Amino acid sequence: ITKRFTLLPEGCIANILSFTSPKDACRFEAVSFGFKSAADSDTVWERFLPPDYQNILVRSSSPVTYSSKKELFFRLCDSPLLLDEGKLSFWLSKPSGKKCYMLCARELQIAWIDTPINWNWTSLPESRFSEVAELMSVCWLEILGIIRSKMLSPMTNYEAYLVFKLRETHYGLDCSSKATIKFVKDGNLTEIVEGVATSNVYIVPPLSRSVSRQNIDGRVSQTRSDSWMEIELGTFFNGEIDNDIDIHMQLLEGVDLGWKKGLILQGIEVRPKE
Repeated sequence: ITKRFTLLPEGCIANILSFTSPKDACRFEAVSFGFKSAADSDTVWERFLPPDYQNILVRSSSPVTYSSKKELFFRLCDSPLLLDEGKLSFWLSKPSGKKCYMLCARELQIAWIDTPINWNWTSLPESRFSEVAELMSVCWLEILGIIRSKMLSPMTNYEAYLVFKLRETHYGLDCSSKATIKFVKDGNLTEIVEGVATSNVYIVPPLSRSVSRQNIDGRVSQTRSDSWMEIELGTFFNGEIDNDIDIHMQLLEGVDLGWKKGLILQGIEVRPKE
């Protein structure tokens, strides 16, 4: 069957492969030398790029050069771009080509962020953004990130994560917080398009309270491969493109009200659930 398939014109093979996935295209290339030229073609890899990729590249803080659409695809997978003067980080999921974003801390709505005794702006060399927000002291912790539905890949299941580090001297972060995902129309909080999804999360597992990780009622943070930590705020399905829908991703601790310190916030990441 493979031999017969290679007898097709290269353009026909490329068009067929463009309806598969990036992973499948790479597999076809490895299967037969006859597939290589078609599997490497711009016809295939442009289909795997977002339809608006040219507009995204224009917003990049640094020039993006590439010699082929395949090279561009893998560059966007392996090297996230900073967009809109460093406010957003953008990249592609390698298995699917779906859009991924991280909102920087400056783009989030954080309670008491403008009060220096509560929060401080600083920089870390390992952060992809020029600034991160460091929690100095609050009893009410509230962080909200908002992203437009149209920015994301349609018909895709997404996950939202709070990305952070902890100072060695952190305290008060081992209490339960509420993580919420909701769809809001035209920024009107009274017009929620879908039901609100709320769950319990722990920035720091409450081990100091003699509670085993297995018995915690809620999600706990995990360490990432880039040395940061993350806590899942929730999952959601992004349907057809809707220019009027905002996705609100919130973490709130307003019940325990104990003093908290030592959270270093990089941002909120949104990536496909794969």
